[in-house]
Amino acid sequence: MTTLLMPAPEPAPRPSLPRLPKGLSAVEAPPASPARPLPGFHGAVSDFKRRLLEATLTQAGGNRTRAARALGLQRTYLLRLIREFEIHVPPPSVPPRRGEAGAVLPQTR
Repeated sequence: MTTLLMPAPEPAPRPSLPRLPKGLSAVEAPPASPARPLPGFHGAVSDFKRRLLEATLTQAGGNRTRAARALGLQRTYLLRLIREFEIHVPPPSVPPRRGEAGAVLPQTR
């Protein structure tokens, strides 16, 4: 029995990369641009979370409990995210409770 040996395939030619200008190396950071730098993946996720929290809190009228319910989060975790992203939430726009200053008590006869 004879075995035929096939020659190994030749590797594909590597594409040539553009040459860097003199004075630049591949490890240098790009110069800071005057426009806002692209945030990358984690920055984009953080930006999305911030905008989602702000929109939900606005929709809930500043009520953090309702916002947490709408997002499916525990209220304490929502509060932690609010602190982490430094979101300034106006106080909820609810009427004062009975017995608090400024509350109108019903008239009894």
